[in-house]
Amino acid sequence: MPDVRARPEPFTLQTAPAALEDLRARLRATRWPDAPEDAGWSLGADVDYLRDLVAYWAEEFDWSAQEAALATLPHFRVSLGGLGIHYVHARAVAPTGPVLPLVLCHGWPDSFWRYTKVIPLLTDPGAHGADPADAFDVVVPDMPGYGYSDRPVGPSPDTVAVAALWAELMDVLGYGRFGAAGGDIGSAVSRFLGLDFPDRVVAVHRMDGGIPRFTGDRQVLAPEERALLDESAAWLAAEGAYGAVHRTKPQTAAVGLTDSPAGLAAWIVEKLRAWSDCGGDVERSYTRDEILTNVTMYWLTGTIGSSMRMYVANAAIPSEQHARRVEVPSGFSLFSGDILRPPRAWLERTANVVRVTEPPRGGHFAPFEEPELYARELREFFRPYRVSA
Repeated sequence: MPDVRARPEPFTLQTAPAALEDLRARLRATRWPDAPEDAGWSLGADVDYLRDLVAYWAEEFDWSAQEAALATLPHFRVSLGGLGIHYVHARAVAPTGPVLPLVLCHGWPDSFWRYTKVIPLLTDPGAHGADPADAFDVVVPDMPGYGYSDRPVGPSPDTVAVAALWAELMDVLGYGRFGAAGGDIGSAVSRFLGLDFPDRVVAVHRMDGGIPRFTGDRQVLAPEERALLDESAAWLAAEGAYGAVHRTKPQTAAVGLTDSPAGLAAWIVEKLRAWSDCGGDVERSYTRDEILTNVTMYWLTGTIGSSMRMYVANAAIPSEQHARRVEVPSGFSLFSGDILRPPRAWLERTANVVRVTEPPRGGHFAPFEEPELYARELREFFRPYRVSA
């Protein structure tokens, strides 16, 4: 049952001018590393690109305008599990049928930012060329240690614990039954919502199957499943250094990333580029203002260290938790530019799969990269489950 003291309160995004002055001073004083000629992105962040981005951040980026745009969403905070949790709660506009409550679960390195473009498409589909009967009540919380939620003073909650918090949040908001959707870490949160609250979660939609884990005899797997495990291992060897740092020594990196906005931008923007369907040009998927809105939120809230520490908690989740099969109806939208795209055989091993689609565009951050496509995926997947909610 929800804590009787849990009372949602409206929340206003507001930045002190001194914080922005300090940010600009640090950006202007950046001490840049050398880089091999023509290294580009091959060794990590492209220093030449970052120089230009940081100059724009310091001299032209208008955070106040971006903050005002974000503030048009309905923001709230509530105390859950001893932590102040920030969330956006946008209700359906002019629905013509049953309204399905939907909790959207973000990942790293982002926050509620991931879903800002799709919220109006989901709450007011009729205004965007879709069926008004597909309207949702949308709840987008920031995980503890991310965005405008509190940073845990002790160990970070893992995805199992965050799922329990989101179930409590939906209870506080008066939603007995609801849908869950997410990607990246949010995919795991959505999975555990379906696993641990099957009487309340009508269906689960995910953008990925997570990093595949299998400890049994590989010979029982289909060839395409074995190929997925090999592909995952190769990806982790080539691209997984960030995750190893997050899981083992996050505080070491946090010192530099919390002190240097240029360093923070390098850590985040390199991943936005590598994981998006941008063909190597990050600004094909995001404008500079969009990139810097995400990075600036991390900077102003001081949450890069706390966001990374969640990897420590997730690495300690017992293996038997990963082996559980989701029995509530599950759907997957595997966007063409995402990191790993598991075969249906693997998805059916891990979940009660009722729908798998492969949208032609979009990557790891598809709700932001391709909001119309992502909103359509959610509308179509959840349509059969509205009455049961």
